[in-house]
Amino acid sequence: MKSTVCKNDLLSLGYKPYTAMRIIRQAKQIMVQKGYPFYNNKRLGYVPRDVVEEIIGVSLEGENYSA
Repeated sequence: MKSTVCKNDLLSLGYKPYTAMRIIRQAKQIMVQKGYPFYNNKRLGYVPRDVVEEIIGVSLEGENYSA
């Protein structure tokens, strides 16, 4: 099981493109607030899975997505 999520992973779960992009952007902002300036980068599209789970309120533990 991978520990990061990208926009395409959220698209494969059924999210609309803009919604998936907003979730990734929000997760990156949370990571910067937690003290990880690495995520303050426009080109970075992968964020930790647990942060995305926190945002959407659903566990991605059993999901089988590819990237």
